[in-house]
Amino acid sequence: MELGITPGQDADSTQAEPLLENIAPDAFLADKAYDADRLIDRLIQRGITPVIPPKRNRTTRRKTDFSLYRERNLIERFFNKLKQFRAIATRYDKLKSTFLAAVQFASIIILLN
Repeated sequence: MELGITPGQDADSTQAEPLLENIAPDAFLADKAYDADRLIDRLIQRGITPVIPPKRNRTTRRKTDFSLYRERNLIERFFNKLKQFRAIATRYDKLKSTFLAAVQFASIIILLN
């Protein structure tokens, strides 16, 4: 599991490639916001199956394994549980390193339960 902290105005899709450098998953499940040719090409190069539905305005449609895409609810439920920790939801910590440590600690607690 990889975690990273970004400024609130940054798009999540910009952080996908750096986070994937340290892990080797079989598939990459994400929503339409991650439907970028650069990211998809990089995933295919590394042998990772992209499970990302195409954006509505995409001219060439890609096939998506929607039976596997349904598993993305596990990710959404994880973030929902993470937001139940008050210090995480309101970001009490001002330092990036302290906040990341709190997120990692809360993630460990969630995964152990």
